[in-house]
Amino acid sequence: MATQSPFSLAAQALQQFGASLTPPSWVMDETLNRVVLFVNHVLMQEPEAMRRLARQKGQRIELQWQRFTLQLSPTPAGLFERVQSDGFDLRLTATDESPLDIATALLRGDKPSVRVEGDVQLAAEVNWLIDHVRWDAEEDLARLIGDASAHTLAQWARSAMTALKQFTTHRRESAEPSPKAAS
Repeated sequence: MATQSPFSLAAQALQQFGASLTPPSWVMDETLNRVVLFVNHVLMQEPEAMRRLARQKGQRIELQWQRFTLQLSPTPAGLFERVQSDGFDLRLTATDESPLDIATALLRGDKPSVRVEGDVQLAAEVNWLIDHVRWDAEEDLARLIGDASAHTLAQWARSAMTALKQFTTHRRESAEPSPKAAS
């Protein structure tokens, strides 16, 4: 008798719950504002990223996932600002339906599946940012609690992430049919 994995049941329940849950517009607006602030914080730690982004000032980038849309424009300072526009120069649409699929891809170190439309040069710059800009959480944490404590917490977090990556990889491999079973 075939039984369904509790992990796939949980993923289905999460997807159904997420589809029926619509947060108030003010919550989404404030969440997106915080996301832009965080991205700008990370960008400010990378002068080369800011220089590259400043060259794209005035371009309109639209990020979409399901019913959520975020429109950004690079500023002359090399940061992002939220904009409201009818068009776009570059649209990036996440094609994965499940937030669990996106999170799993990110945990594996992969980029989520994305459909790209628009300006190829701007897409190349955004791709460069994604490939080269990283948040140094340990450095930010050290400003709050000191170097030694931040280093210890960061080591713990890296260990937890490694274990989670191994778990998701093992789950993915065990879910795939073996070549012997197919014959």
